[in-house]
Amino acid sequence: MKSRTKVVVIGGGIAGCSTLYHLTQEGWSDVVLVERDELTSGTTWHSAAQVTNFGMTQTMVGLKSHSIALYKKLRDDPEYPVGYHHGDGGIRLANTEAQMQGYRHFASMARGMGVDYEIIDAAECARRHPLISTENLLGGLWDGEDGDIDPAQLCQALAFHARKAGAEVYRNTPVTGLSQLKDDTWTVHTEHGDIDCDIVVNAGGYRVNEVAAMMGVQHPVASMEHQYFITEDIPAIAEARHRMPLLRCPISDYYSRQEKGGLLVGFYEQDCKTWGMDGISPDFSNDLCPDDLDRVMDVLEGAFERMPALTEVGIKRVVNGPITYTIDGAPLVGPIPGKRNAFCIIGLRAGLGEGGGHGWLLAQQIVHGEACYDTWVIDPRRFTGHATVEFTAVKAIEDYQNEFRFHFPHEHRPAGRNAKTTPLTPVMAAEGAEFTVVNGWERVDYIRPSPEFRPTPSFNFDAVFDVVAAEVANVATNVGLAEVNGFNRIEITGKDRHSFLDRMMCGTVTKRDGRIGLGYLLNHHGCIKAEATVANLPASDRGGQRIWYGSAAASEYHDMDWLTAHLRPDEDVQLRSLTNDQTILVLAGPKARTVLSACARGDWSADVFPWLSVRECCIGFAPATIMVVSFSGELAYEIHVPNASLYAVYLALREAGKAYNLRLFGARAVDSMRMEKGFLHWKADLITEFDPFETGLSRFVKMGKGDFIGKEALLDRQAAGPRNQLVTLKIDTTHAPAHPGASLMQGDKVVGTVTSGEYGHRVGMNLAYAFVLPEFGNPGSAMELDLCGDRIRAQVIEPSPYDPKFERMRS
Repeated sequence: MKSRTKVVVIGGGIAGCSTLYHLTQEGWSDVVLVERDELTSGTTWHSAAQVTNFGMTQTMVGLKSHSIALYKKLRDDPEYPVGYHHGDGGIRLANTEAQMQGYRHFASMARGMGVDYEIIDAAECARRHPLISTENLLGGLWDGEDGDIDPAQLCQALAFHARKAGAEVYRNTPVTGLSQLKDDTWTVHTEHGDIDCDIVVNAGGYRVNEVAAMMGVQHPVASMEHQYFITEDIPAIAEARHRMPLLRCPISDYYSRQEKGGLLVGFYEQDCKTWGMDGISPDFSNDLCPDDLDRVMDVLEGAFERMPALTEVGIKRVVNGPITYTIDGAPLVGPIPGKRNAFCIIGLRAGLGEGGGHGWLLAQQIVHGEACYDTWVIDPRRFTGHATVEFTAVKAIEDYQNEFRFHFPHEHRPAGRNAKTTPLTPVMAAEGAEFTVVNGWERVDYIRPSPEFRPTPSFNFDAVFDVVAAEVANVATNVGLAEVNGFNRIEITGKDRHSFLDRMMCGTVTKRDGRIGLGYLLNHHGCIKAEATVANLPASDRGGQRIWYGSAAASEYHDMDWLTAHLRPDEDVQLRSLTNDQTILVLAGPKARTVLSACARGDWSADVFPWLSVRECCIGFAPATIMVVSFSGELAYEIHVPNASLYAVYLALREAGKAYNLRLFGARAVDSMRMEKGFLHWKADLITEFDPFETGLSRFVKMGKGDFIGKEALLDRQAAGPRNQLVTLKIDTTHAPAHPGASLMQGDKVVGTVTSGEYGHRVGMNLAYAFVLPEFGNPGSAMELDLCGDRIRAQVIEPSPYDPKFERMRS
């Protein structure tokens, strides 16, 4: 066994084998996989092994397409062929028009990744799958690439090809400990000796947190028992003279695929059960949980109604084994939060179907620093301090119970709510607030007009449209107040704080006390990594000179890791997170200054306290830090308050605002207003696939300044010219917004993809942002939006249609 290698991958299931294989494909051959037992002895061996191309984001579709292409290549390899039934096709059923509309959106989204789904009616579903009944059925989504693969053969083939490229695999080699050295390299301790390595990868399957504990972390991964059975031969399958398509049924919570002459039928029962929460026996290997078909009888009855042939056939085998889940059902693939040179590929509930793509994207991150797609949808840092295993288990149960029911826009399911709150959460609830969830935080979405107001989530505009319009109108003409909790805040101190940020950001870093700047951080490929405000706080009784670095709530772990990773040993810079200590109250509208002046001493005039200024003060008697910045396009103040004083500040503002009919507003109104102003959302419009020039941020780039991260790559990208361009679109419909991922078409050609969409109530336009091919990037360019199957005219307009000279926010 080697004593030194570049990467050690821990775990020999599909996650570990795919990672090892793809590391060699990216050019790293000095890599090792260690497995405590035999390859595929965990969840992989009993997987139902379905391989679908269906995904609900473009990244997921892209990684699944890679999996399918890889599996076809391995199937056809004469040296080590893999059993793979490709192209059987698969149907996702629907019995409501809302589900069908969602499928049409996913078809639009997938088209941008070169994948074609087909929307079919009930009769066509039955024609393609002759075993199903059309009762209570509207239709479905057809994925022609659907199929299934042999789990053991797939993993063995990946390991075989990795070995050929120079990798080594050590079976029956339990890892007993992990030690990180002073230079951030690792020692992997095993029963057969130690291996020193630069990078370690946790691919531990359902033993993920046993491995995690060795490096002092815990991952939000929980296991669920999952049952399927295999039937005896069904005569109708033989009579059909073609393999049965795969079936996924959100109506009755089951799936099926052909298994030889019968069917494999799996269940997502409501009376589901977590597994291994109190530890896993060291002897549990190539093992299963006890059968418990009584638990799935309610689901089985629905399957009988949909597929009557099941009532006439016996069961040959029952399988009940653990599968891993995360909080939102998507895996954790990427850097481990708070650790250097440590990655994970875990929580792969659909591991066999997706594992080829997950290993591909992880290997790119390890070798190149980024993958070809923005991987935030699977990034381990998208969950932060609330993400305990217990919290994950609650969400896993909910996700398991809704396995084939996708989330509608603005749908937030009830499990795990109130994970992060502020002193104002119950106050806002009493005011009629409907909450959204941002990084676990309960944030006001809008204020309900009545207690019984409960619109059904939809891909169309619903009754919330008028509520948001009223909130926006009040902000534009009067004054509004919103709570923005969870906003990421990092305090940066030390004499080198400005030079450090100057190296991190591609533009000018504001250095003057009392002033604020907006800037962008790039990765080493010259593409957008992060967006941040930089506020220079003067020395006061609250502290010395310091910077408050502010960014999106979701970026809490992401940005701290990025900044920490680039600190130099000789720099006098200290980073301290204040994210969970303070909350922002936003006071916005033309009367905002009047309300602020009524409850805070000092001169708040534009001459003394202009746009992009910061000042410490008291609101009433409570300490606060005020910034003149705006995401709404109106005069606005961000009031940063320690959570202990939040309620007091809120009461002072409400009291001062009484004379001016101050009203609350929520995140939906903010989203509408920011789109009218051309302001972008991190990980919606700001992603790692595009550089600042392509994203329309050239004014924030100063190529003439000194060196900054990504500068050399950005010079090359600038010389090559843009591949895509972010534009603002006017959508010619009033019935629905453009949804992220939707395709923009000219004839049969995809010319762009929507990143954000919302109605602009102040300008009376249905707006969208999208990345389009450069030749369609000029104002006046027209195309068609595939909006849930309808072709709608879309036209490029100038950005910031509301107050394009930015006069109102400077007033």
